[in-house]
Amino acid sequence: MIAFLTGRVAARGATSAVIDVGGVGMTVRCTPAALSRLHVGEEGTVATSLVVREDSLTLFGFADDDERTLFEQVQTASGIGPRIALAMLAVHSPDSLRQAVATEDTAALTRVPGIGKKGAQRIVLELRGKLDAPVTTDGTLPPVDTAAGAVPNGAWRGQVVSGLVNLGWSAKDAEAAASAVAAEAEDTNDVAVLLRSALRRLSRA
Repeated sequence: MIAFLTGRVAARGATSAVIDVGGVGMTVRCTPAALSRLHVGEEGTVATSLVVREDSLTLFGFADDDERTLFEQVQTASGIGPRIALAMLAVHSPDSLRQAVATEDTAALTRVPGIGKKGAQRIVLELRGKLDAPVTTDGTLPPVDTAAGAVPNGAWRGQVVSGLVNLGWSAKDAEAAASAVAAEAEDTNDVAVLLRSALRRLSRA
């Protein structure tokens, strides 16, 4: 298993980054918290989980071991694969996700695209008691490093929409969320910052 990667950040998009490790560019699909810590051109480190399929090898990246552990734990629930697990950590911080399971808050779980009411009930049933106790209960996303890496003015919108669609939202919802955070682009055109803001709006919808 590849537990972590450390290297120069060669590129960063809405949901993934390319990290140069010894001259090899490793593409890593990341949580927003992980992306917010990666600066293009600088050295970065992400905790990783390798998902092996018959036709692919995919590396997923996380801000810390806690995110990675939860990513792997939630996949023990029926019907939860890596894409939905990543979306769960895009919408919720690890502790707010633990809190939702511990308190049987199915409404919070259904904010994640791809999880309906029955799926949320199944997650609670199968994971209750298996996750560590939450440390905080405010349900907020982790702080964002607003200096991480901006894109040219206007280019952020397509990347944010693409990132939301990749996480499971419909194109219509993604476009609406991008429009809702357009005013924030006047202060920053950092894709990770704007994506996280759009995620907050969608999770409250």
